[in-house]
Amino acid sequence: MRVFLIGFMFSGKSTVGKKLASIMNYNFIDTDKYFEQKYKISILDFFEKFGEEMFRKFEHDILKELVVKDNIIISTGGGLPCFNENMDIINQEGISIYLEMPFKAIINRQKNSKQKRPLLQNKTQEEIEEYLKALLTQREPIYKKSKITIEAQNVNFSALKEVIENT
Repeated sequence: MRVFLIGFMFSGKSTVGKKLASIMNYNFIDTDKYFEQKYKISILDFFEKFGEEMFRKFEHDILKELVVKDNIIISTGGGLPCFNENMDIINQEGISIYLEMPFKAIINRQKNSKQKRPLLQNKTQEEIEEYLKALLTQREPIYKKSKITIEAQNVNFSALKEVIENT
């Protein structure tokens, strides 16, 4: 079984994924970390050198590589489901779970994050908030194609495990 965690940046996909994998005794892969290890470059540097379009192509290739693995929790990058029919692939090959996060919580997490995000570079906080609001509005209809939607702030892992096992 393959479980894909999708959602907006700062929604906790990696944190939830690690804990869920531990509870279910599954392997865990974060597609962003996998990308950086495979290509030996940070996503930030890749964006600067090659651009978003090339990143999305490589990200799609990674998804196709991972959908053949079993007993795995895959935390996707926030944009991965939104390009190259990736959401359709995710739903065909596994169980998709949308970690829904209120916008206010996303902004709070963004302000406290030490991780630099390529799409947020060289913007003021006000510009970041406007950009994130627009991006979330654009991506949310794709995220909502997930088989399961959960509230990302208060994950009940035993209930989630049961839902996954019964899907």
